[in-house]
Amino acid sequence: MGRKVKGRTYDSSGRQAQAEASRSTIVRCARDLFIENGYGNTTIADIARAAGVSVETIYGAFGNKATLLQRAWDVTVGGDDEDIVFHERPEVVEIRTEPDLAKRLMLHAAFSTKTAQRIAPFQLMVQSAGGADPAAAAMLEEMGRQRLAGMTVMAAEAAKTGQLAVTEEECRDLIWAMTDGVLWHRLVTERGWTNDQYADWLGRMWVHLLVQAAAGRGRRGTPT
Repeated sequence: MGRKVKGRTYDSSGRQAQAEASRSTIVRCARDLFIENGYGNTTIADIARAAGVSVETIYGAFGNKATLLQRAWDVTVGGDDEDIVFHERPEVVEIRTEPDLAKRLMLHAAFSTKTAQRIAPFQLMVQSAGGADPAAAAMLEEMGRQRLAGMTVMAAEAAKTGQLAVTEEECRDLIWAMTDGVLWHRLVTERGWTNDQYADWLGRMWVHLLVQAAAGRGRRGTPT
């Protein structure tokens, strides 16, 4: 009898893992189709075909296309399915704990450049759809709100170093405005900059604008 219970537990765990894998596939297929074809031009039936599931499965798991858009954004910004707040992810915490603000901003710029390669196509897709679709417009506002919340944390911690040359609010707003992926798209995709070139420029720009001049820096805000 104990073996039967164990078997039922195993089967339940297997079904749960299978369901989670199916949900992940659906979200990733939705994201890819949204970016490729546009949010308004992508139907639940399109997503079902790409994911190899029924339309009913998608509605049962997510309810509607707007929810899929939200989940697609979560996967895009995080790079995985983990339910972890962006500024609490290990790689971001490592940046946040760097005591030298100039070095921290250079690390942040490199990380932001890597992230932009994922989020820029999604950001541009949502912007394009936002004028005609209420769900996309709401998603665009939510994306900005999430980034602002993260940059608020980053700016507050930058202020605590005593090395900011501007107010905490200005630091927050400047970094927020430059990390939605659009600036990366303009310079890397449209103007042909390399990612390394962009990351270095972005970091030096932040350091120049945000970090107090200090002994050991050759020019204002330039790390030595």
